[in-house]
Amino acid sequence: MNIRTSLLLCTALALLAASARADDPSTSVVLTPAFVNQYMFRGSRLGGPSFEPNVEVDSGNLALGVWTNFPMKDKVPGQSDPEIDPYGSYTLSVNDAFSVQPGFTWYNYPNADTSNGFYKSTFEPNIAANYTIKGIKLTPKFYYDLVLKGPTYEFTIAYAIPLKDAGTELDWTLVGGTFKIDDAVKGADPAVKNWGNYYSVGVAAPFTINAKSKLIVGVAYVKGSDNFLKAGSVPKMENTTAVGRGVVTLSYAYTF
Repeated sequence: MNIRTSLLLCTALALLAASARADDPSTSVVLTPAFVNQYMFRGSRLGGPSFEPNVEVDSGNLALGVWTNFPMKDKVPGQSDPEIDPYGSYTLSVNDAFSVQPGFTWYNYPNADTSNGFYKSTFEPNIAANYTIKGIKLTPKFYYDLVLKGPTYEFTIAYAIPLKDAGTELDWTLVGGTFKIDDAVKGADPAVKNWGNYYSVGVAAPFTINAKSKLIVGVAYVKGSDNFLKAGSVPKMENTTAVGRGVVTLSYAYTF
């Protein structure tokens, strides 16, 4: 699937969502085409420069969307060529400072070669708690992939610094996580386990273009560590996709 096809896909999704919005003025639709110089996922490099269009429908506390990745270079077959991930979440507010947010991500790799151990699809429910104190948002989050059979534990700290003279803000984010999965390779016998740690530190600046659109520029450093694969009694092997990389993101968000 090429970039033109992906644009048509996201535009079609946005138009369908926008038509639903006509019956519910509280619903908004955000279409966000984005480019990144590296595709990093939980500390592993799954591709080079990539196009990552996203469309999300927000209605009250409910959010539903589709995130996609179409690598333009350094493609990893079965992982990011392409990747199409429907997702959703629902926010349950306890008070102004605290909320609980259950959700899910359905990972899809249409061109994955299952004969080489890749999965075409996995499903990962998650739950997060959001607590804000003095402008700092703290978010512990738990994921469990039902296909890969394993948990991921993640903690995020987010803080925004206003830049009134520049008409923007600096959105700082620090993420740390660890995971352990028991079935990393489809059809392997014995099963292949994979575990590791990761972190990222980044900052993004949104620039308002008009009431409905904005340009967002972001930079981050993402690193995976202590990432290993092991099958049965065979000694563990280092996962060479776990690396440290700088990631630059340029995106445009348009709200219908």
